[in-house]
Amino acid sequence: MDAKSIRRTFLEFFQSKQHAIVPSAPLVIKNDPTLMFTNAGMNQFKDYFLGNKAAEDTRVADTQKCLRVSGKHNDLEEVGIDTYHHTMFEMLGNWSFGDYFKKEAIEWGWELLTEVYGLPKDRLYVTVFEGDDTDGTELDQEAIDIWKGLIDEKRIIPANKKDNFWEMGETGPCGPCSEIHIDLRNDEERAKHDGLALVNEDHPLVVEIWNLVFMQFNRKADGSLVSLPNKHIDTGMGFERLCMAIQKKESNYDTDVFQPMIQFLAAKSGKAYGENEKTDIAIRVISDHIRAISFAIADGQLPSNNKAGYVIRRILRRAVRYGYTFLDFNKPFMYELVDILSDQFEETFPEIISQRDFIKKVVMQEESAFLRTLEKGLVILQKAMDASDKVIDGKEAFTLYDTFGFPLDLTELIASENGFSVDTAGFDAAMKEQKDRARAASASEKGDWIDVNDGDSVEFLGYDALESDASILRYREVTEKKKTIIQLVLDQTPFYAESGGQVGDKGTLVSGEETIAIFDTKKENDLIIHFANKLPSNPSAPVLAKVDATRRSLTENNHSATHLLHAALQEVLGDHVAQKGSLVNDKHLRFDFSHFQKVEAEELAQIEKIVNQRIRQNIKLNEQRDVPIEDAKAMGATALFGEKYGDFVRVITFDSSYSVELCGGTHVPATGKIGLFKITAESSVAAGVRRIEAITADAAEEFVDEQISLLQEIKELLKAKDPKKAVADLVESKAALSKEVETLRNKELQAVKNELASKVVAKDGFNFIAAKVAVANAQGLKQLAYDLKAVVDNMFLILAADVDGKPQVAVMIDEELVKSKDLHAGKIVKELAREIKGGGGGQPFFATAGGKDINGLDAVVVKAQELA
Repeated sequence: MDAKSIRRTFLEFFQSKQHAIVPSAPLVIKNDPTLMFTNAGMNQFKDYFLGNKAAEDTRVADTQKCLRVSGKHNDLEEVGIDTYHHTMFEMLGNWSFGDYFKKEAIEWGWELLTEVYGLPKDRLYVTVFEGDDTDGTELDQEAIDIWKGLIDEKRIIPANKKDNFWEMGETGPCGPCSEIHIDLRNDEERAKHDGLALVNEDHPLVVEIWNLVFMQFNRKADGSLVSLPNKHIDTGMGFERLCMAIQKKESNYDTDVFQPMIQFLAAKSGKAYGENEKTDIAIRVISDHIRAISFAIADGQLPSNNKAGYVIRRILRRAVRYGYTFLDFNKPFMYELVDILSDQFEETFPEIISQRDFIKKVVMQEESAFLRTLEKGLVILQKAMDASDKVIDGKEAFTLYDTFGFPLDLTELIASENGFSVDTAGFDAAMKEQKDRARAASASEKGDWIDVNDGDSVEFLGYDALESDASILRYREVTEKKKTIIQLVLDQTPFYAESGGQVGDKGTLVSGEETIAIFDTKKENDLIIHFANKLPSNPSAPVLAKVDATRRSLTENNHSATHLLHAALQEVLGDHVAQKGSLVNDKHLRFDFSHFQKVEAEELAQIEKIVNQRIRQNIKLNEQRDVPIEDAKAMGATALFGEKYGDFVRVITFDSSYSVELCGGTHVPATGKIGLFKITAESSVAAGVRRIEAITADAAEEFVDEQISLLQEIKELLKAKDPKKAVADLVESKAALSKEVETLRNKELQAVKNELASKVVAKDGFNFIAAKVAVANAQGLKQLAYDLKAVVDNMFLILAADVDGKPQVAVMIDEELVKSKDLHAGKIVKELAREIKGGGGGQPFFATAGGKDINGLDAVVVKAQELA
């Protein structure tokens, strides 16, 4: 059974058990401060477990893109070394939200594995939670009794909290779990040693393939457990490991999930897979990492130097250095694998094939940049080895890691090849210091939610109202950087929570005579949270929630303008333009989009003109809510890659032939309200991504007024009706004067040269000149030295120069003198620079230095005489 069939069979099986099949959530997580990436199938369902919202379907199943390279779940260092860990992997899962529980989850799991997939029962083991005295939890006898009806009791293994108690985080829903493990060793090995003792012992062929989590508790901030009002099922099965088991392989990398890429890399490098451990690891690392990189880019996360983008850049660099070190790839190569990926996932994850060219462009440019950095890093490493006594300083190794992307193992490898070792303790200390700084900078403490009024559902009213009566459902105190913030949840709210690039609303909560300022509104998963500096005196009393109407209105102008801009960009630049990010607030807008070259001034002018035409047409907003997602797509609505859409969506249209987009933000009732649109900047953000910044309404008017006022001031200064011609005349006149000044300076320089040449002092085998001079600039000083060299043989020259009020020193030594007398201008100039409180250096025959003390120039000449 091939990989596609295995995946399809899983989904069809649970569809037959009345499960709704839902799409994968994006790899890059938004609106969840606890995670950067989706690392488990349950992430997109957290609100159901937390009780923040009710599930539309109580039974669902899917295949979820997951990434485990940061935080508690970090498999990066194992990837490629072993045969079953990955950065990006698929997690097949089925869920019950208050519907079925342990019996169905266990029985269906066993049915699928043994009867549908045909895995041999005598190779399977199951673990159950053994209980924990510190928690007061007991042995999961219920699960054991269910398993006894399916599997030999000897294959049921009680296991500890570490392996068999699943927790969402330090607080929140949790519960015991039951894992299914498979023994993939050959019959001879199995006859020698029973697989029972190898479960959970990191044996590469006795591995967990499915985890069935029984979510029945809630962990409080004090560590105690309370029962959840509804019990849930959350299961996760590693797709790649399942393929290994069904296809009877001994490595995930031997399955058809990875083999197409592995064989491509083997052919391209000329190194057969399976013959050399180091090259095999390199091929596995690259085959794994390109998946994580490609899916992250497709979901909107570009490599960068910040947060999630930094993680993706590190993964890419790790793969590149494996290719560079072990496969002799010194030119970009990874981008070629994107074609193979897009074909593999065309049915399941079409975002790869639809963005194939864009992903390839980004990967290729990142590879090119790092290959250049890699060469620089190797130079730094060589200098570190030259300067050390067989041990490379740990801080130096950390700098290579932090600045040049050199993992410690690469530095150790190169060091060992040259007979060096690395101070790993120093490296670890530097790493810990950086992590401690980062942890301190982002440290926050969240208390438990405190319930105030009854109710679970939260209704957003902000599309239709800017104020509403409300009740506080719950609140919590959050301490960040020693400052206490109150976070509030209301039963209904007009406040828009930051999402989709639009900032969160500000405003007030009025409770009786008391007014509480709301300084931000954000989403945590799908929960709308209001940020305040204090809690109302009586939190259980009704409140009046009021949005800052002026700020919201200006924000709406900019948001609607981004929709008009998006459509104009596609009209002028082409259909390849796709939104890659945005920021919309009350002051300006920022719009990132896919495009592979600078947008020319003429194109920007055309784009701006189209947007303003649409504004003047005063096109009315056509807002449609709760549109079935397939109907919205049929309407031609633009969806953003990396966004998670439900079965029903909101469609924003400004003229159905012009702009139709899926959007959850707030907008103007008609485009005329935007008033005016003005582009203020166009720049590059990353490989294949450009950025336009613009302003609208009041800000645009102020900008135009300032420009007109500035132009008027220039006219008055120039006393000209045609300022453009007057400025052109000034530029031309300045160029002529500059040329004239340069001619005069050259004449002066020649006069100085002739004077110095006439004062040459013959020493023992060389001609010596030491003098204090005044020159216009550093280039003039250099030119004077070279001009003297052309007319004075065997010259040893030292010039102490006043360069526009700043001290400089130049040393010029004839090449023959450098050799015969073992002289070095760079060393000499450093010595002389002390007199002017400066420093410098250069080549053996010519060097310069600068300083701070202009009064030290005379001392330079005296010291020069002594040196001669």
